[in-house]
Amino acid sequence: MATKTRAKAKRKKTTVAKRARRRKTVRKTRTIRKKVAKKAPRRTKAKPTAKVTVKPRPVSQRAQPEAGKPPPIRPAQPTAAEQRIGVVTHYYSHLSVVAMQLEPGTTLRVGDVIHIRGHTTDLTQKVESLEVNHAAVAEVGPNDDFGLKVVEHAREHDIVYKVRS
Repeated sequence: MATKTRAKAKRKKTTVAKRARRRKTVRKTRTIRKKVAKKAPRRTKAKPTAKVTVKPRPVSQRAQPEAGKPPPIRPAQPTAAEQRIGVVTHYYSHLSVVAMQLEPGTTLRVGDVIHIRGHTTDLTQKVESLEVNHAAVAEVGPNDDFGLKVVEHAREHDIVYKVRS
């Protein structure tokens, strides 16, 4: 079988007419101008219209709190009847369960009263449910990873105290 080789003919370059060049340059110079959005005017500070003078109060009125307002409520401090037993490591909001880590030498049982205290947390409750690996248990030690059902919201790093009875 003999194969035929066809020689490719080279295309001849066509010259561009001057008219076409002129049209292209004319088209390039035409631009569509966009409307520029106007900036909002700057706001200035309102100038006070009248001067207000403040008269100093007598010393006897300064230190007295108002009779109608109670003093601000602060979270309760741990008392001598409370023993620190651990720290909240995680809070599962959809279950209302805290994962806790107990300190060495401490235990926690169902029926104990605990006090969880933190930056915005302050709750005291009786331990009603303890679980280790999704199994209910009656007592946990410091090496157990466990969950504890709580009645209010708690946060990580909240401190847990056992209330002595």
